[in-house]
Formats: sequence, structure tokens, C-alpha cells
Amino acid sequence: MRIIAVFLFIITSSFLQAQLDEACKLEFGTNLGGLVDFGTELPFVNLMHNAREWYTKDIDNPTDPFNSEQAQNLSYRSDGYPTHVPQSINESDFDQRVITIWGITDGWPIGQYTVLWEGTGELRFWGAYENVEQTDDNRMTFDVVNPLDNVLEMTILTSDINDPIHNIRILMPGTESTYETEPFNPLWLEKLSIFPSVRFMDWGMTNSWGQPDTWTWDDPSLFDWQDRAQVNNYTWANSKGIPYEMMIKLLNDFDLDGWVCVPHRASDNYIENMARLFEENLEAERHLTVEYSNEIWNWIFGQAQWLNKYGCELQNVSWPEGIVPYVQNCLDIWSDAYEGELERITRVAGVQASWQDVSNRMVNNLREGSFDAITPTFYFGFSDEGDTALDNLGANTTVEDIAFYARQGMEDGKLFLTTQKNELADPLGLPMIFYEGGQHLTGHPFGEEPSYSQALLDIQRDTAMYNLYNEWFNFIRTLQEGEEPIQLMNFSFIAGLSSRFGSWGILETMDQDTAVIPAPKYSAILAAIEACDLSVSTNETAVLSQAYEIFPNPASDFIQIVGPSQKTNVALINSLGQVVRNEKLEGSNNTLDVSYLKNGSYYLHIENGLGKSVYKIVRHN
Repeated sequence: MRIIAVFLFIITSSFLQAQLDEACKLEFGTNLGGLVDFGTELPFVNLMHNAREWYTKDIDNPTDPFNSEQAQNLSYRSDGYPTHVPQSINESDFDQRVITIWGITDGWPIGQYTVLWEGTGELRFWGAYENVEQTDDNRMTFDVVNPLDNVLEMTILTSDINDPIHNIRILMPGTESTYETEPFNPLWLEKLSIFPSVRFMDWGMTNSWGQPDTWTWDDPSLFDWQDRAQVNNYTWANSKGIPYEMMIKLLNDFDLDGWVCVPHRASDNYIENMARLFEENLEAERHLTVEYSNEIWNWIFGQAQWLNKYGCELQNVSWPEGIVPYVQNCLDIWSDAYEGELERITRVAGVQASWQDVSNRMVNNLREGSFDAITPTFYFGFSDEGDTALDNLGANTTVEDIAFYARQGMEDGKLFLTTQKNELADPLGLPMIFYEGGQHLTGHPFGEEPSYSQALLDIQRDTAMYNLYNEWFNFIRTLQEGEEPIQLMNFSFIAGLSSRFGSWGILETMDQDTAVIPAPKYSAILAAIEACDLSVSTNETAVLSQAYEIFPNPASDFIQIVGPSQKTNVALINSLGQVVRNEKLEGSNNTLDVSYLKNGSYYLHIENGLGKSVYKIVRHN
């Protein structure tokens, strides 16, 4: 399939003035979605990484419940695989089998999947597959023909106690020979390529980190470094998230800057080793933002409850002052790890955009010089009055009604963020950067189906949303001063629509055809990025917007350049601005060898007698 490359221009330092051009006052990154079995954001070609945690089934139980709820009573290896199957346990009259499931397969590409494993035993699949075939003792294949509105369940029927099944891999079509060296989904990488930075809050399962479930937070123990997410664990869709090693690989391989969140229950040993891992393994040119946990004032998350009890209540210290030492300790450990090279990291203090008093009492109690920026959100949503008005309209609510009350809600957001700047950031002489934001159009209370559900869904694909984003970005630009753009970390990247829990993704699926299913949030961010790039490009040469097709992208060996039949000068430039290749091409269809390049992002400059184009490409083998 041909992929038309995203049209971009490079910002060079010679164009940066003391006052940035209006279009260049914002710099966009994005939060990445955490791994869940029902997600449509699939960053890895090995889908075992996002399998649901094990559940169990009774053997020979005539009532045959879906889940016998005995998983916690079985014995497991250190990588999370059962030591053997079936297992007999005291807690049940029935022997137990172990099962996992992918509750939604909508994002799965159509084609033939390969299943590999080590050990002796038998697997069984049920659900969204056809033509299953076991090709040898430790390999089978099946076809996914219709993934929409479907599920896939995998059962370990037997597993030898002397040679138990482990290291199961469920590989996307065409990836069996490459999944070890190329673990990331090329389609996901293509969509991600517009962003220069990513935040790993959900990749690291920061909210309620380490809890057995979202409501069980009351445990004073801390976790040491050996307790972190491990690369060989059977699934990364758990309370520890994706291993740091994979975060580092993504940043290094694709020339991205990153944002990590340190778990709230991490011991000093854990924090120090985490900092050292990034300091020693992240490429020096990759910048890292460091934050202690996430939204430690938000009572729906375990970290807020935990910090309040152990930092405030049991210490007889007021809230939020009692949680400040935890933040300070984390910042200090990272500062020590990066001593002499603090320019490689940005240490941030998170604040609640709508609660200035709490923000002031937290940040002003941190030691001056120990952090580099404050970070609120940049959401806009409905006020309580707007939600009430929409509830009264109910099923008669239109997209125009949603947009009207969203604009009313923006006024509150403008006041909150202006106050954060005037009362906190400016007096401290620090920048504001935004850890997440965008539309926050949800009903009140959150989690309940609103009476105006359909209109809430409809606006997610409507031009009105595109206009709302542009208006909101125009306001955020008024907060920028000086030579550096404001960093905005979009929330979130890819997720389906939900009127009950929020439609957070700027894309609904990785393969979304925006010509058929509009993605106005994605389009607004892309337009803002392109506007800045265009504004700093040279005016000496005409712009050939989308004059060429560049495919495949990402590419491993060669790329095709298809366009006007002109004599063409082509230059490949790396992320440091260095020219790595110059070519003179003729004709309308040319092949360019990229096999010798290091994995990462490059800019392809194409110039002919008609003008100049610049495209971002990704090399990945």
C-alpha cells in the first residue's frame, strides 16, 4: 500500500527570533496509550504483550463459569507463566486451566498470525480466527478475517511441570522473521511520526501503579528495583506497565524525546536505578522530562489516596504539604544521577490547573532550583452549568449545542491557566509546559452515560471540533513568551469513542482513513505543526505541498519517490540537521537506498524547477 508522507518543514535556529512567529509558539508531543487487551492502540507486533492477565476455568465443572476466579491461588514462574497446567488447588474442587483474552480485536490487522512458544504443552484458541493449523510442536498459525466486534481467547490446556510453556508470542502478519529486531508496529510508528516527543505516563501504568486493582491502595510497602516491569513478563498489560527498556529503545531508535513518570511507591533504590538506566542508555541528544507520579491530588487514583494517608494523615501534616517531600526526594535523586549534565533533563512539578491554592502550596514548598518547570493540563470542557443545560436538552442536543457549551467552558480554562502563569510560573521565573490536554467533553458525573450521548459522539468527527481546537490553541499561544515554544503533550493518541468514559484519542484506530472517518483533533494538531514549519521555511523557493508520494514509510531498504517528471535534487537530513545523502534524480519514479541508515527519523528534501518539498520519513529495519 502506498503511504503519502506527512508534509513537514524543518525549523532551524536561524529563523528563531527573540519573539517567535505566532504559528510557532506551540510544540506538540503526545501521551501514549497504556496496554490493555481491549485497546485499539497496538504499538507492538507481538500481541501477547497486551494480553489480559491470567484468569482460570474449572475442568469438568458442569456449570462452566466464564472465570473460576482462582488465578491468585495458582503457582507461577518468575516470568508470570504457570508452573504447570492443570493445577489442583485446595481452594477449589476442580482442577484449573489458565486463560487469557483480548476483549476487542478491532485494531488487529487482517492476515495470518503466527503463534510461537517454548516448553511442552498444548494451547487452544477461541474467537476471531479461522484456519488454525499447528505446523510443529511449538508453532501454529491462524487467520484473522473479520476482527471487528470480535474477541480472541487463548487457553493453556496443558503445560508440563518439568518443561512448562512460556515465552508465548502472538505475532502480527508478516513479522515472524523480524519481531525481535523490529518490535514496534510500523503502522503505529507511521501515525506517531508527526510528534517529536512522547509521554510514558500510561505506558508505565503510573496511575495506581503496583496495585492489584484500582481500589486496593492501602499498603505502606515500597517497591525496589527488582520489582519493576520486566521485559520477559508474559504480559505488559498489568499494574507495572511496559518495561523502561522498551521506552528507551523507542526514543533511541526513532529520535524522540521522552517524558517519564516515577512510580509513587518506588523506593530510593528504585528511583536511583531508574535514573541511572535512562542516564546511561538514553542517547545524549534525546531529552527527557521527569515527573513524580501523576496527578497526586486526584482522588480517583491510588497514588493520591496513598500519599494522603502515609504522607499527611499518619505524619500529622496538612494536605498537600505532606506530599511535597515525596516529590522533592524524587527530584533530588534524579538531579544527583544527572549531576553535571542537567541540561539533558527537565524536572517538572505537576500542578492542578483549576486549583491554584493547591498548586501554590505544593510548588512553593519545593526547594528553589530543584525543578525546571511547572506543568498543568490544557483541557477544555463543560462547566457544571453547561452540563446541566445539555442534560435538559437530552436527546435533542446537537453538535452545535455541544460546541456552544464547550466554548463557554473554555472561558473557565483560560482563567485557570492565566492565573497559574501569573501567580506561580512568572514569579518563579519558570516556564509552563503541559503534561496533557485537549478536549475534555464528558458528562457529569464522569463515568455515567449522559442524556446527550449521541451529540457528544458526533462532535468527535465534526468540523466543529477542528474549530474548537484551533480556538483553544490560539489562546494557549497568548501564554508563550521568549524564544522557546510552549510544549503541549496531547492526551491521548489512539482510542475509540465513548460518551460514558470520554473520547480521548485523536485517532480512533491506527488504520483510520481520515478521508472516510474524519479525525478533526488529529487534523487540527497536524495543521498547527505544518503551519509552524511553513512559517519558518524560506520564501525563496515555491512550496510543492504533497507533490510527491513517498513509500513505503517506515522503510527498511528502499523508498520510492513518485512525482513530477523533473530533474530533481534530493537530500536526506538527520535529526541533528546533518546531510547524510545527496542525489540527483530524473524521471517521475525513483528508488532511493536507505538500507545503510541508522534507524530513526529523517527529513527528505526534494527540490526541482517548480519548487521545494520536505517530507519526514522513518527508517526502520
